Amino acid sequence: MATAARWVHRWEEQQQRYAVDRDERLTVIADVVEHITAGRPAPLIVDLGCGPGALAARLAGRLPHAEIVAVDADPLLLELGRSHYGSAARYVEAVIGRPGWLDALALDRPLDAAVSTTALHYLDEPALRQVYRDLADRLRPGGVLVNGDHLCQDAERITELARTIGHRRAERLRAFTHEDWDSWWAAAGTDPELAALLDERRSRPLPTSAGEDLTLSGHTALLREAGFAQIGAVWQFGNSHILVAVR
Repeated sequence: MATAARWVHRWEEQQQRYAVDRDERLTVIADVVEHITAGRPAPLIVDLGCGPGALAARLAGRLPHAEIVAVDADPLLLELGRSHYGSAARYVEAVIGRPGWLDALALDRPLDAAVSTTALHYLDEPALRQVYRDLADRLRPGGVLVNGDHLCQDAERITELARTIGHRRAERLRAFTHEDWDSWWAAAGTDPELAALLDERRSRPLPTSAGEDLTLSGHTALLREAGFAQIGAVWQFGNSHILVAVR
């Protein structure tokens, strides 16, 4: 548990380099889910691309009676989450967007909410289209998909300006003083307690980032096509958005 706590803490630190106001982003996502699920006795929530599970754990703290399923393709990050956060969520290994991925979650009723942060940009447009359709089919009427990610604008100049604004905000928050993605994984590779999990990870077909060029309006169009009734951003800083789609 001490090993997991150390590596999860370092993970959260390095993630601040890549998500503008990461803590506020997670808080706002939890605000949306708490509002949408108010009055429901045992809401069912899935966290897509959960990593070690910071968002899932935050939702569990807000909604202690919720059932939270945390999904990721990375066995090392999942095990760190299980060891560190314990029973806050049910962790499931699955490659989001692969055929049958939702079946692996063993959901026994409609979802109240699906959430994600800095993960769905790993999917290319065809895979994302199918994932949005899958989720629309599994969400109850009035349920939500909440996606916190860096989403470009259609206008190139506005995208550039938004990226600059986000970068300056990150500088003010000293986000770039933290280690980066490559250094985190390099350091993890030297920890003998993680060796078996790293070997397991190398055997997995992990996704690569393929959808970063899809704009905010592109996501909106795919969500509407999938059957979501109302779609819009409820929070933005730079290119970092929280996009909400209501079923």
